[in-house]
Amino acid sequence: MRIGRLAAVICWIIIAQRAWAGPPFTTDDPEAVEYHHWEIYVASQLEHDKAGWSGTSPHFEVNYGALPNLQLHLIAPVSFSAAAHGATNFGYGDTELGAKYRFFEETDQLPQMGVFPLVEIPSGSRERDLGSGHAQVFLPLWLQKHFGSWTTYGGGGYWINPGKNNHDWWFTGWVLQHEITPALTLGGEIFHETPGEKGGGSDTRLNFGGFYNFSDTYHLLFSAGHTIQGPSIFQGYLAFQITVGPQQQSERARN
Repeated sequence: MRIGRLAAVICWIIIAQRAWAGPPFTTDDPEAVEYHHWEIYVASQLEHDKAGWSGTSPHFEVNYGALPNLQLHLIAPVSFSAAAHGATNFGYGDTELGAKYRFFEETDQLPQMGVFPLVEIPSGSRERDLGSGHAQVFLPLWLQKHFGSWTTYGGGGYWINPGKNNHDWWFTGWVLQHEITPALTLGGEIFHETPGEKGGGSDTRLNFGGFYNFSDTYHLLFSAGHTIQGPSIFQGYLAFQITVGPQQQSERARN
């Protein structure tokens, strides 16, 4: 019965805006949260272009290892839009649901591989520029490989993007990061997006960031970047992350 309920939830997620993807980068990886472990983020993502500022302040992200190699995913955002020559709006944005499944483990020669379908539910107000106004679906394939203290991952996918002035589009990206110390990892990414609106243009961006581990439980994630092709766009990301697993829960109970 439990497996049946879980399968129903996963199917609804898959069938049921742009993803926030793999913190702190836009590109994601195939590595699912460990079984019965939690990742909880309090984060803010910003973007600036000629139209003004937009983003989240903050958004809340939760990832849970529901089964070995299977992660369930939720983002609940408090969004804002500050037009360059107009009003500033705050409110609840579009809700993101997803399920990441790693179907191939990493070997000495081959990378690990996984899929991470996402659904953007149009819960935000399109009239106030706090949502897309349409449900959107992202269907990606991700790969990852470790080389000592270096990790590289990436891939891409197809966005189903309905709407009168919209059309479907592609995302591709890749990340390279290095573990400087056990506490600090730094890296960079390059990604490309094809147009998602009629008459729109594609863009390519460079993004740099990393994360700092205060402990096994508490972490700080950050990144910032800019377009190198296409319209001038700045993006930034900052998050505080809490990771919790059965072992940590047992230790807290004993204390």
